[in-house]
Parts: sequence; structure tokens; C-alpha cells
Amino acid sequence: MAAPAFVERLNEQIGHEFSAHQQYIAIATYYDALTMPQMAALFYQQAREERDHAMMMVQYLLDADHTPRIPGLPAPRLDFEDVVEPVVAALAQEKQVTEQINDLTRIARENHDYASDQFMQWFIKEQVEELAKMSDLLAVVTRSKHDYERIEDWVAREDKGEQSDPTAPPIAGA
Repeated sequence: MAAPAFVERLNEQIGHEFSAHQQYIAIATYYDALTMPQMAALFYQQAREERDHAMMMVQYLLDADHTPRIPGLPAPRLDFEDVVEPVVAALAQEKQVTEQINDLTRIARENHDYASDQFMQWFIKEQVEELAKMSDLLAVVTRSKHDYERIEDWVAREDKGEQSDPTAPPIAGA
């Protein structure tokens, strides 16, 4: 069984992951409304990944014989000043999630909960990738904020989409 402190924080993290899912849907629809299909697709994909992360955590709790708690969520931010602002928000969100993932790992280690520590390692690797992706995207969007086509071309060229990862934890319901 997972350490009680870890279970409590992982349940909180499920809420954070679902909140990130909703925020990425809001960002995707913002870009969709601007007729920026590449940016919209990128953020719809990000939303699916965040939902999958939450469901991985749900499955872990079920496998560890704990009951997952699925919280209600506040509404995501819907209005943005320009095409740069959603990416700034996304990068800030990824930085916050990285801190949360690191804190979960710390809790597992402090409680000698080695199974939960091992579970968190995949998320640590994932956060390195997400921070790099959003940092690069922010540089491009900032540089080209008045040239939507240039942004779209870069995303079409550089975004490889989600690759199947055989080391990923199982997703509940998948």
C-alpha cells in the first residue's frame, strides 16, 4: 500500500491534472477560433495528455488498493490578450506541475514508499519534455506573434505529436 501522505497528495494531483486538461482545452479553442489549426491541435493533444496523466494516477491508486477522489474543478481561463499569452500560461502551468511532481516524489521517498517513488519517475521524465516543448513554443510565438502563418508552419514542422511510450503507466479505462 502507498504511504497515506502520498495518497492524499496524489489525489490532489489528480485534480491538478484535470484542471490542466481543461485549461488546455480552453487554449485550444482560443487558437481554433483564430483559425490556427496547428496550434489548436497541439493544445488539444496536450489536453489529452493531461487527462491521461490523471487517469494514470487513478489507476495507480486503484492498483494500490486506495480509492481515488475526483474533485470538482474551477473554470479555466478563457480570455487571452494575444497569441503569446496562452503559451505563457501553459509554460507557467507546466512549471507548477513540475514542482508538484517533484514534491510527490519527495513525499514518497521520505515515507520509504518505493513503489510510489518508482511510479513518479515516468512523470519526472515527462515534465522535462513538457517544459522544453512549452519553452520552445513560447520563443517561437513571441518572435512571430504578428505572423500567425509562421507560427503555424513551425508547429506543423516541429510538433511530432504524441509518441507511444511503452514505459508509461497504465491509464484507467484504456
